[in-house]
Parts: sequence; structure tokens; C-alpha cells
Amino acid sequence: MTRYMDVHHDAQGVTADQLRQMHDAAVAMAQEEGVQFEHTWADPESGTVYCLSEAPSSQAVTRIHERIGGGAPDEIHPVPIAV
Repeated sequence: MTRYMDVHHDAQGVTADQLRQMHDAAVAMAQEEGVQFEHTWADPESGTVYCLSEAPSSQAVTRIHERIGGGAPDEIHPVPIAV
């Protein structure tokens, strides 16, 4: 499994409650795609949301985001090294 950081650029004004709802919805169905969402961060002013997950593929991450109505991430980056 690979760790991925995906980025969304269209969430201006997102609140902590909205971010929690989106994260919880993704976590609830992620197992169906073999994805484990670890953390989600947001900058409401810029509209940027970052999601860290572990998944079998970037396509699996995209499918979960699309299924919860969040739309496909604008960027997905594999993160193969962490310290």
C-alpha cells in the first residue's frame, strides 16, 4: 500500500464541521476500496484541502472522493518516504 496526499482547490470558506463531515463520510466508505484516510487539513481562505491516505492506488482515492460528492482531487501525490 502506498501513502497519498491529495489536494483540492475549491473549498473556500469550508468550516471545521464541514471538513469533519467530509472526512467522516470518506472514512465510512473507504474500506470498500481498500483506502484508509488518516488526516484531513484545510485552509478556508485559499480553499485548499489536503487529505492523507493509504491506498492500493490513486484511482481508489479518487473513487472515494467522487462517491462522497467531494469531486476528484485536483492533485494526488504518492508519498513514499516519511521521517
